[in-house]
Amino acid sequence: MVTLVKPALLLLLWQSVWALDVPLEVRQPPTIIKQSMKEHIVDPKDTMVIECEAKGTPHPIFSWRRNGKYFNVARDSQVSMRRHSGTLDIYAWNNPEKYEAEYQCIASNEYGSAYSNKIRLQLYRPPVWPREILEPVGVSAGLPLVLSCDPPTGPPKPETYWMSSCSYARPFNWPIQTAVPTMQPVRQDRRVSMGVNGDLYFSNVHVNDSVADYCCNARFPYKNVIQQKMPVVVKVLTTRTIAEAAPTWLSPTGSSSSILVLTGEELLLECIAAGLPTPHITWTKDGEDLEVTPRMKVKNFNKMIKIPKALFEDAGEYTCTAANKINYIEHTITVRVKAAPFWLEKPTDLILAPEENGRMVCRSDGAPRPTISWFINGEPIETATPQPSRQVSGDTLTFRSVTADNNGVYQCNASNEYGYLLANAFVNVLHATPRIIGPRSELIKVVEGSRAFLDCRYFGSPVPELRWSKYGQGNLEGNRFKTYSNGTLEIKRIQIDDQGTYLCIVSNIAGRDENQVRVEVKEPTLIVTRPQSMKVIRGSDVRFECGVKADITTPVTTTWIKNKKPVTLGWRVSLDESNLVITNVNRDDEGNYTCVIKSELDQKSASAHLMVMDRPNPPTNLELSDPYERTVRLSWAPGDSNHSPIMGYLVQFDDDDWLPGKWRNLSTYPGNLNSVILHLVPFSYYEFRVIAINEIGASRPSRPSTRFQTSGAPPDVIPKNLKGVGTWRNNMEISWEPLTYREWNGPHLKYLVWWRRRESREEWKNATTKWLKYYIYDADTFTPYDIKVQAVNDFGLGPESPVVIGYSGEDRPITAPLNLRVSDIESTQVTVHWDTVTRGSIMGELKEYKVYYWRDSSQLRWLWVNRAMKSKAFPEDDPDPSGVLTGLIPYSNYKMYIVVANNRFEGPPSNNIHFSTPEGVPSVPTSFRIQQRHLDSIYVDWDLPAEPNGIITGYSLKYQTVNATRGEELRVEDFFPNVTSFSLRRYDRYTRYRFSIAAQTQIGIGDWHTEESPHYTTETYAQDQVDITTQGWFIGIMCAVALIVLTLLIVCFIKRSRGGKYPVREKKDISLELVDDKDQEGSFDYRSLERIARVSTLPYPRREEERGLQRGQPSIEAIMKRSDSDDSLVEYGEGGEIPFNEDGSFIGQYTGTRRDVRELDFGGSLELHSPMNTIYSVA
Repeated sequence: MVTLVKPALLLLLWQSVWALDVPLEVRQPPTIIKQSMKEHIVDPKDTMVIECEAKGTPHPIFSWRRNGKYFNVARDSQVSMRRHSGTLDIYAWNNPEKYEAEYQCIASNEYGSAYSNKIRLQLYRPPVWPREILEPVGVSAGLPLVLSCDPPTGPPKPETYWMSSCSYARPFNWPIQTAVPTMQPVRQDRRVSMGVNGDLYFSNVHVNDSVADYCCNARFPYKNVIQQKMPVVVKVLTTRTIAEAAPTWLSPTGSSSSILVLTGEELLLECIAAGLPTPHITWTKDGEDLEVTPRMKVKNFNKMIKIPKALFEDAGEYTCTAANKINYIEHTITVRVKAAPFWLEKPTDLILAPEENGRMVCRSDGAPRPTISWFINGEPIETATPQPSRQVSGDTLTFRSVTADNNGVYQCNASNEYGYLLANAFVNVLHATPRIIGPRSELIKVVEGSRAFLDCRYFGSPVPELRWSKYGQGNLEGNRFKTYSNGTLEIKRIQIDDQGTYLCIVSNIAGRDENQVRVEVKEPTLIVTRPQSMKVIRGSDVRFECGVKADITTPVTTTWIKNKKPVTLGWRVSLDESNLVITNVNRDDEGNYTCVIKSELDQKSASAHLMVMDRPNPPTNLELSDPYERTVRLSWAPGDSNHSPIMGYLVQFDDDDWLPGKWRNLSTYPGNLNSVILHLVPFSYYEFRVIAINEIGASRPSRPSTRFQTSGAPPDVIPKNLKGVGTWRNNMEISWEPLTYREWNGPHLKYLVWWRRRESREEWKNATTKWLKYYIYDADTFTPYDIKVQAVNDFGLGPESPVVIGYSGEDRPITAPLNLRVSDIESTQVTVHWDTVTRGSIMGELKEYKVYYWRDSSQLRWLWVNRAMKSKAFPEDDPDPSGVLTGLIPYSNYKMYIVVANNRFEGPPSNNIHFSTPEGVPSVPTSFRIQQRHLDSIYVDWDLPAEPNGIITGYSLKYQTVNATRGEELRVEDFFPNVTSFSLRRYDRYTRYRFSIAAQTQIGIGDWHTEESPHYTTETYAQDQVDITTQGWFIGIMCAVALIVLTLLIVCFIKRSRGGKYPVREKKDISLELVDDKDQEGSFDYRSLERIARVSTLPYPRREEERGLQRGQPSIEAIMKRSDSDDSLVEYGEGGEIPFNEDGSFIGQYTGTRRDVRELDFGGSLELHSPMNTIYSVA
């Protein structure tokens, strides 16, 4: 078997070395190994269990005593004893109270009887507070108040605390509004505190103490149940003047008291005083200032001294002093410290061989000193059978030359008035050969430099002699070796040379036994690179180094622990060999990180602290206090600064009743404050929240405070934009801008309006209205008034506005301006002059003079004009008024008149006058078009300008290629006024041009109109033409069609020459005029040939030409549809193009060539040069 000795375990073994253990196979008296506590609290609803376990050989038999008498468990149907155990299970279906008693367990066998402690069984009763209705407590402001708690008694004793806002009870005049009750702990301070007995003490009462009700709560630890007492409402009366008062004691009362406390128990000293101002509490002990030790805590604003575990040195006289500026009082508390019995030396079991000697010691202490009593198997030793070998001497029991008659269990009882101690120890007289207990031939691996413990537990009677040796030679004792009484060998600071086999030998007169232990020494594990503590900003990456050196034969494992819990690895937290890497750290990553290097022998660790700086946590516990009409105090608990000091706080507010959640900034405060006075607007609802700010950034907003309404006040704001304007000739409308709801400062806002005639001795008149206008009637026309206004609410009048001059209503002016005339007539503007009217005739305030004018006609008689009337106002009031009319149209005839106007009416018009504007430059020509009549030419035309602005003297046309790669210069063409078109030959079918056209008069050239020619021919279109016309089938079809038509014409003329009539109805569709080609007798009209020939040479019918001239240039698609090919059959003949002959006109029907209509001569007859002429003449 291999044993690994670890330092922590070695220390434990060293501490547990005490005496020989008796194996259970050896006969022995009973020993109690488990029992319930002396004060045992149980719930009668559950099974009540009283524990009692014991060991012994043979196994003990159990019995019980109840209240000092034998308890027959078998006869009680509600009680059972567990098998091989003395534990009682009490079911108590009926009358559980009868089982509340004192129980004692007895474990017995043939060698003696062991007794347990006396166990007091107590039943847990559910705490119930009486459901009483507590009447409101009335108290005058400034007086003290005590609210009693009186919680239900235990067991065990409850923990008490006070809460406020326990129900819906609220004084109606309190401005803080809450929808539901929010229980909060009562905030304790120098004035308000809870006493040791659970009562709530007010040194003096404030008006704010009636804000909410109060209720006492008790927590019972056994079931962790919380009970609440019925709430009590405090009504603070303010009918009398608050007077200052000297201190008086609330708890404890009088000038002196005493306290008895046992050592180890909690000591609480309390002094609570009443008075106004609130008294200060100070403490002294035995006439000197109290020295506060680490064991002592001063709590509750110096009103309480708490010592968790009292000692004898805590006894003395404690004096508390309560003082304010009126007087001071003192109270002395005498503390006496007593002690229940406690062990100094507890008796232990004796295992003796016959005729050996021994003793038992039962030593204890207490205050007063406890009394020692000895028992044997539960019977007082004084009444037991005397034995010469046994002698009692106080706390010592001595045995000499023991025999089997001395076997038994001895009880020692140490007791005083505050408690008792009971201990069992047996005497076992036997004769046994030595034996080694435990594993044999162990292998122990230890780390160099540590302590090794080689175990060799043994038993024998008489007590065997123990000897340790290495390889069976010598005796290991002294220096680094130490042997304990239980057989364990300790090797201090073990070395590599200490490896080997160790032999343990035990022997007495009855025999001997031995055991071998083999020891291996390993190199220690070392952390050569330790992790370093870091302080980083959230979002950074962190790497903790942990370098290791260990024995090569000992495998090690690396584990990282954060705050005593293993680190969970994931996508952010990973291991790089033995190093810990954390990416994108956050606040949750903060803590102590420990690198644990563990082998089978030892364990080393190194720690580092990670501190993550972040935005602060939001403030908590927002509280409002000291409410006034324009201020309130806001307090809060600062949140964690997250290792970056808080530099300031931002307080925000929400005052929107209809759409809550619109937070606005109120003010900022330094970071060392947590209670500020907020300046607010009266009669407004508010909610507040606080944001903490440090160098990293701003925290999340805190939870909103309770909703709060400031009380009312008179308005502070003056209504703005006050004015008085007449809406009729005998009234005046006084109007102003309303105050916003936040500016009301109180309910029922109204406006007080004041007025009087200006520069008169009239008294001010006033009226109150809730509207934004007020009308004054029966006033003279356009009379000045002094007016002012002020806001008023239920709390009073606001400030008056400055006096403003208003005027009553205006009437229609009664005269027209005279002597209207013009000067400085230009093509687009003219200067107007007139004589002013008298002030009295305006019937109000002069607003403007307004000129009405319109274009009556153009000096070009054929040009239609728009006679819409226009106007222009001139607000000037100069003695020689004038104004300039702009935007006139040149070469036009105008009419005008003028009126005077006040703010409401215009006066009668003056006489009309006439004037004409001279010539100007024309506007751009209209209907500019760019057309393609042939593939190698472009045709442009235009119309007259929309506004000639005079007599047109000509046109100017500029053009240039768009891409100008040929280096072509800008060309200019001038035309007479009757020329409105131009034709240009292109270099190739892909050339585009930019044209600019302008008209001119004698004054000059007008505006230019610029336009670019479109893409008439593309590469794809050209390619399609070449592909079609070069195909043999296309040429063959064209030739066949031409031959067929020619043959038909020859046949027709031959038949005609023979006198036959040839019907030409089907040719009628080609005619350009709505006339029949046949006369009324059905004879053929020879002029039709002339029309056919003429139509054949036109690129499109005359109707289309006429429509084209009206609608503009036909589209490229239309041209492409009217032609199938750009090639002519003439190209395959010997001669060139023959215009106006029969063949050419026929072939022209199938080519893409188009000729300008203007190039055709439609006057006179058309001579036909074709073979048909010869045939016709022969016929």
